[in-house]
Amino acid sequence: MSKVSDWVQEGWYKGSVWLKPLRPLSLLVSFEARRRLQHFQKRRQVPPVPVLVVGNITVGGTGKTPLVIALVHAAQQRGLNVVVVSRGYGGKADQYPVIVQADSAALEVGDEPVLIARRTGVPVVLDPDRRNALDEAINRFNPDLVISDDGLQHYALPRSAEIVVVDGQRGLGNGRCLPEGPLREPATRLKDVDFVVSTGGGWSGAHPMIMRPGEIENLADGQSLDVRAFLAAHPHVHAIAGIGNPRRYFNLLNIVGLNIQPHIFPDHHAYQPSDLAFSDGLPVLMTEKDAVKCAAFAEPHWWFLPVEAELPEGLLDQMLDRALGKHGKES
Repeated sequence: MSKVSDWVQEGWYKGSVWLKPLRPLSLLVSFEARRRLQHFQKRRQVPPVPVLVVGNITVGGTGKTPLVIALVHAAQQRGLNVVVVSRGYGGKADQYPVIVQADSAALEVGDEPVLIARRTGVPVVLDPDRRNALDEAINRFNPDLVISDDGLQHYALPRSAEIVVVDGQRGLGNGRCLPEGPLREPATRLKDVDFVVSTGGGWSGAHPMIMRPGEIENLADGQSLDVRAFLAAHPHVHAIAGIGNPRRYFNLLNIVGLNIQPHIFPDHHAYQPSDLAFSDGLPVLMTEKDAVKCAAFAEPHWWFLPVEAELPEGLLDQMLDRALGKHGKES
C-alpha cells in the first residue's frame, strides 16, 4: 500500500479536516449514485435465474469473498447448481467472458476468483460487464442460482436479493462519498438491501460474521498444522497481507498468539519472489488470497492461513431463501 493511499485512508477513517475541500465532488458522486439507484429501482428487472449479489458500499475489502464461499457451500448442501460471477479485479485477461477453474492463473484472472473456484469447485465467470457474465453463466452452466461477488453498484445486473458486507471495525469512515470519504454510495443505501453483515465488530442492525481460522497450510508441500502445533513450532513469523484491510488479518494472528512482523502490500498485489525474500529465515505466513498468487514459486517455509466465515445459525439459509423467492423482504 502506497504512502498516499495510507494517508487518504487515514483521513477517511479519522475525519481529517483537509478532506473538506473535496466535498463538492463528494456531493456530486452522492447525487449520481442516488440517481442511478432510483433509475434501477423504477426499471428493476426480474433475473432469468435467481441472482444473489454480495457487495459493499465502501472502497476496499470487507470480507465478501469468505461470505460468497460460505453461501456456495450452503447452496451445494441443498443440491443446487451454483455459478459465481465476478469482475475479476486485478486480472489481465485478453478477452471476456472468462471461465475460471481451480488451476487458473491468478495473475491472469484475479486472485479472488481463483480462490473461490478452488474452495468451492464451482465455475466462476468473469466479465467487467456482469450482465454478460450472467448470460454466459446461464448459457454454459444452466445454474439454479448465480452469486455475484461484488457488483452491488453494477445496475445492469438484475438481482433477486442483495447483501452488503460492512467492516465492523472501520465502519463507514467519515460517512462521505468519494473522494472526501470511502463510500461508493450514500449510507442510506443500506436501508434498501436485504441483509447487512458486519465483519470484525458490531454494527447496529447488522448480522455479525466472524472469521474462524482453519489449519495453517504449507504452500510448497501441502502440509497442514493446527494453530497450536504451528505456534509451538513457529512462534515468530513474517506476516504478509495484500488485502483490503490487512490489520484485521494481523489482529487475528495476534489473537491466536503469534509474534508477527507485519508486511502490508497493496490489495491484489502481484507478488514477486523478491517481495518475500527475508534474510532471517523466519517462516512467512500469508493470507489464502495471497497464497494463490505465490504458490508457483513457493519456498518450503511459506505458509498460509485459510479462514471460514461463521454467521448466526440459519442466516445462510435465510439469504438463500430470499434469493430463491421463498420469503418476503426481511423485517
